[in-house]
Amino acid sequence: MGEGASYIGAIDQGTTSTRFMLYNDKAQIIASHQVEFTQIMPEAGWVEHDPMEILETVNVCIDKTLKQVSPEVVAGLKAIGITNQRETTVVWSKSTGQPLHNAIVWMDVRSASICRRLESELDGGSKHFVQSAGLPISTYFSATKLLWLMESIPSVREAVDKGDALFGTIDTWLIWNLTGGVDGGVHVTDCSNAARTLLMDLRTLQWHEPTLKSLGIPEAILPRIISNSEIIGEISRDWPAAGVPLAGCLGDQHAACLGQQCKEGEAKSTYGTGCFILLNTGDEIIPSSHGLLTTIGFKLGPNAPTNYALEGSIAIAGAAVQWLRDNLEIISKASESETLAASVENTGGLYFVPAFGGLFAPWWRDDARGVLVGISRYTTKAHIARATLESMCFQARAVLTAMRADMKSRLQGVADEEFLLRVDGGASANNLLMQLQADILGVPVVRPADNETTALGAAYAAGLAVGVWSEQQIFEDNHQFSQPKKFIPKVDEETRERRYKSWNRAVERSFGLADLAL
Repeated sequence: MGEGASYIGAIDQGTTSTRFMLYNDKAQIIASHQVEFTQIMPEAGWVEHDPMEILETVNVCIDKTLKQVSPEVVAGLKAIGITNQRETTVVWSKSTGQPLHNAIVWMDVRSASICRRLESELDGGSKHFVQSAGLPISTYFSATKLLWLMESIPSVREAVDKGDALFGTIDTWLIWNLTGGVDGGVHVTDCSNAARTLLMDLRTLQWHEPTLKSLGIPEAILPRIISNSEIIGEISRDWPAAGVPLAGCLGDQHAACLGQQCKEGEAKSTYGTGCFILLNTGDEIIPSSHGLLTTIGFKLGPNAPTNYALEGSIAIAGAAVQWLRDNLEIISKASESETLAASVENTGGLYFVPAFGGLFAPWWRDDARGVLVGISRYTTKAHIARATLESMCFQARAVLTAMRADMKSRLQGVADEEFLLRVDGGASANNLLMQLQADILGVPVVRPADNETTALGAAYAAGLAVGVWSEQQIFEDNHQFSQPKKFIPKVDEETRERRYKSWNRAVERSFGLADLAL
């Protein structure tokens, strides 16, 4: 790389906040800045973001971070990577650069009626796209959100018909704007984000023409699909870090998988707004028969092999703690959930199923709604807090049980070895939550010293593309950041299985509640 130290930046655009992280060539964070942005909820089950506000948070975060370091460090910035909330859908005008509607967020369920219509019209019902995309028909994925915009928002329909519309997930929106916008912005998405639209063929990593035809989506509005690690373009002069290459892009869960150095047969669980568990299946596409998603792991270069993954997506994890804080107001900040939950030894027989907008893997029930089961006069806010933490753990167990069942017959020996779950994300800093997770799973839970591995994965991808790191260096096991804390199960098998059975009874009671009269 020539003389002087090298630095890599990472834009981490999440569901509730945006961050910019600056790393040195030892993958250590030397500066960062974070900004939260507005959650827009026009109706029950609807969640939106303002795309222009997201752009502003990116601008502020890069600017504030670079002002924390010396001019020599800024001059040594070799590349920037992007990681983002997946599935969230934006449509904007190619000629004006303005969004034609707020972004529809991944957890939004407004396209439920479109999903039911597609299931009735298409062969195979909800599984019609599983063979090509690895995904069931669901409100979760971008295609159904795009269809809602095309069918419900006249300005979107008009722009599509006139050839003035561009579609993208948040990565595409950011890249297009960062590289010039209306003045030559690059309209691309990476294969991990494209894999979450319902529209990409997992085998070719290109848009699946029969799917586009069946849904009436013109390919002209779609971005070009690229790998996770390659030079995309330079940041334009209107932004901080102008002239620096954008050189990596991954959806947030895929970035965390890379940041956790997950090799074939290894899994990670990221605890954020939702909880997302990915298991690297190597170069093999493994269809799930247990309610999981078949998706991309990562592809580290245009000519690199594709790593595939099984994924279990849990819609509500940390968002349930936010609900305790913002809606019930039984805590004033998220970190208080640990202290409050630890003030009682158990939940007092209380089980919480946080199906605020349905349940994702492995149930895929958009008719489910949240339930608290087992309430008595003995129940206190501490029991509710503990049941909230346990709800994340029980959902993760359901996903990992499905994963091991899918993998057992495919990768001999992997599922029979002692299983270590790598964890990361903001909520993984909660020690009680991680101990509960180990207890409910019955396997060790391993948390790296730096639990913010999502941004690290984006930095790795960008650094790899410009030669700061080699792939061998990325996957070696002696990184300073990776010194882990291990949580060992403390609950006996009989208790663990009895409580998991009770949790599943609570889950069954959440089904079919979406149509309750208000």
